[in-house]
Amino acid sequence: MDDCGRLSKCFVVLFNIVIGIGGAAMLGLGLWLRFSSETRGFFDINLNTQQFVIGVTVLIVLGIILLLLAGVGHCGACNGNKAALTVYSALLGVMAGVMIAAGVLAYMNSNEVGKQLAEFYMTIYMQYLNKGDPSLVITLKLFHNLLDCCGIGGSLEPLIRDTCPKKSIFDFSTSSCPKAIAVLFSTNSSLLLGCFVGAAIVMVFSCFCACLLSAAISRSRLYPFRNAYLRLPTTSPAHYGSLS
Repeated sequence: MDDCGRLSKCFVVLFNIVIGIGGAAMLGLGLWLRFSSETRGFFDINLNTQQFVIGVTVLIVLGIILLLLAGVGHCGACNGNKAALTVYSALLGVMAGVMIAAGVLAYMNSNEVGKQLAEFYMTIYMQYLNKGDPSLVITLKLFHNLLDCCGIGGSLEPLIRDTCPKKSIFDFSTSSCPKAIAVLFSTNSSLLLGCFVGAAIVMVFSCFCACLLSAAISRSRLYPFRNAYLRLPTTSPAHYGSLS
């Protein structure tokens, strides 16, 4: 395999490691929230927890898709399987299209998306105050650290302060999470669209590298001794003269 193929293989493997870790984290958290004794009842028919059910289902489905994608890509890159690389490239192309479509929809309906996500957070928040389930602690910490917020009352939240970002005793700048979510989707919708498009560009680039790797594998099988011939030592004309 030539240098271009090796470099493409390295990038594909690295990308698969990242999406594999992300997929495992999403799937693990989604399954924990789905089958936890404290949240299992949310999956009965209950319109008050509809946002929670949708959010957990998205986590599980997206985690499974990412793990399958990472597995197929790893099999194709490490084993030189062209069929797996073809499937991997096709899945990446579909995922890139879905990411762009999701970004556009989130941008066009940013207020509604923010409202649904705020309701999802409120469901987790109220259930944590009632039950204190460890899986809800992890989810709250994700919200609080990503958005730099704390509960529904900002820094004045003694009941869930252990899940909030660490602040000094005199720092009261942390806002409430429903407000932070609303601000995120109302004022930073263009940034969110850019994040979706950026993720899609990375996927397209990985798809391009997978295609380059597949082409390099084909060349190496078609000309198995080409690189060996290129590395054969050559004898200069001066050496021939010395032999005579």
